[in-house]
Amino acid sequence: MLGGGTEAFPDLGSHCQHQDCLQLDFLPFTCNACRKVFCLEHRSYKSHDCPNSDVGSRKVLVCEICSAAIETTGLGGEDEKKILEWHEKSGDCHAKKKIKPTCPVRRCKEALTFSNTATCKICRTKICLMHRFPADHACEQLRSPSSSTTPNNKFLIALAARSGKDCGDKYAAPTPHPFVKA
Repeated sequence: MLGGGTEAFPDLGSHCQHQDCLQLDFLPFTCNACRKVFCLEHRSYKSHDCPNSDVGSRKVLVCEICSAAIETTGLGGEDEKKILEWHEKSGDCHAKKKIKPTCPVRRCKEALTFSNTATCKICRTKICLMHRFPADHACEQLRSPSSSTTPNNKFLIALAARSGKDCGDKYAAPTPHPFVKA
């Protein structure tokens, strides 16, 4: 094993344990999987081809029968096939569970998954991301005449007041502004 440091500080730093590098690094990194020391360039699992890179990492297995997601950590040498067999025997695995809900918008057959589902803030309906806006999924609040016309009426009234026109009379002459000389 190569010693680290300098003549004045022999215990300072370590040599990179990558077979092609062996660079003296004063701030070395210790791999948490293989416990070897590496320089900045070789500190990642991929850069030093770590044989233990997946130990302790989380994986998600998907059951082919019911599409259930089963999380595993890889600790204890768990075999993926054994985990899936245990899931099938547990009673939680049913082919009927595989049918995913679809978007309720007419003619939309998009499956509602975790990453493709939105909930409308107005009508609380779960829809796909493509129809997430109230106008796109014909939201019930937009259909009711009172809620859809009220903002438009307020706008028209404010516009008429600003321009000095009466809402009922399209062709009425504008009244002059009190502070503007005609």
